[in-house]
Amino acid sequence: MFTSISGRSVLVTGGTRGIGKGIAAGFAKAGAQVVITGRNRDHGEREAEVLTAAMASLSPAGGKVSYLPGDVSDPASCAGVVAATVELHGGLDVLCCNAGIFPAAPLTQMSPAELDEVLSINLKGTFFSVQAALPALKESGSGRIIVTSSITGPITGYAGWSHYGASKAGQLGFMRSAALELARSGITINAVMPGNIITEGLGELGADYLSAMEASIPLGRLGSVADIANAALFFASDEAGYITAQTLVVDGGQTVPESLQAMG
Repeated sequence: MFTSISGRSVLVTGGTRGIGKGIAAGFAKAGAQVVITGRNRDHGEREAEVLTAAMASLSPAGGKVSYLPGDVSDPASCAGVVAATVELHGGLDVLCCNAGIFPAAPLTQMSPAELDEVLSINLKGTFFSVQAALPALKESGSGRIIVTSSITGPITGYAGWSHYGASKAGQLGFMRSAALELARSGITINAVMPGNIITEGLGELGADYLSAMEASIPLGRLGSVADIANAALFFASDEAGYITAQTLVVDGGQTVPESLQAMG
């Protein structure tokens, strides 16, 4: 039985849709007070209301979800979001660095602007978010940072996503060195590495893509956002307090077989 995280303050960047929204829902269901960020204010405010209402219908102990506009590629924006979260909740205990984009672009056509956009949001956004949150996480006494990386880049590759893969591998390099600096303040940093998870973004890749992915997963299905939320909740728990600079692959076994034939 894990120690309750009810009442803890959680910030989820990119929490207005997809995996981020699922992570926010998981923490709120566990009773945490959650802030989600994103660049679209109208969408973010609607999603915060939907999540809060859903939590209230599930249990009176469900946490509230609030929205704050934020752009992780802008250090000043990150600092503002953290300050507003601290003012709203009285502190910050858990930072989920989840904001990310995955546009496709083959190397022969990728422009410097396309490369910069992916690295600015996925990789630099992780740096800036952590830097902004450090004072509040130190004050918490048991700060937790959970990075949403990916199997793409650190373990596997996918044509057209070289910039995305580089950004996700870069997050893990950042995590390992950052862990050494953060440990002295009692802050842990770990990463969840999702495989193919059913989200709005994945659905846009088409039915053929989804069918092909299901066929390559030993468990025979795509993952859910709740699968990733559960991993994040573990890393945020008191019981995971002696774990830092580690990764947890959540992919239904996708990275295990060396070929489809190996699945039997």
